[in-house]
Amino acid sequence: MTKNKQNWEARYKTGDLPWDSGRHDCTLEELVVDKTVSACRALELGCGTGTNAIWLALQGFDVAASDISPMAISIAKDNAQQANVSVDFMVMNILQESLPAEKYDFVFDRGCFHSFDGKERDFFVKSINDCLTPTGIWFSLIGSADSPPREIGPPRLSAQDITSLVEPSFGIKMLKATHFDSDQPSPPPAWACLMQKR
Repeated sequence: MTKNKQNWEARYKTGDLPWDSGRHDCTLEELVVDKTVSACRALELGCGTGTNAIWLALQGFDVAASDISPMAISIAKDNAQQANVSVDFMVMNILQESLPAEKYDFVFDRGCFHSFDGKERDFFVKSINDCLTPTGIWFSLIGSADSPPREIGPPRLSAQDITSLVEPSFGIKMLKATHFDSDQPSPPPAWACLMQKR
């Protein structure tokens, strides 16, 4: 995991961030605009440069956000200051550090869940379940394996993989095919998965 942290830190130091468009995610915006998720205590995991966390704060959410990369969090803090919003940014390795129990109403991750393997994914699901209030919501954007093979891009899961990984801790309220909001000519396909704590 130390090597993984070093890899992420190197990406932010070199600016090799193909997933970072510099704007908030359109699928997250849809959830907020249509009131599927209203302003509440929210946590973003794998927040990167803070674009989505900052946007949520501008919509009235009380936001905390974490990333494994200190460089990413430093950039995110600068971005929040420029936007004149308050976000509680934290450098955190979610596989090694516990989140506060039953503290958040909404958890968002854009490509964080699919980055883990095997038991790490089980631990990630449990950590989110533990930090959510009893009726809490988790929204995850996940690389889709139900699309043609490709050589580069985010890790991929099938709809069946996702279902088996999150049950029985979460009930799936929505699982729809989409793509990662990106400046790339062919944005990577993704699943938008909205889940509620059981």
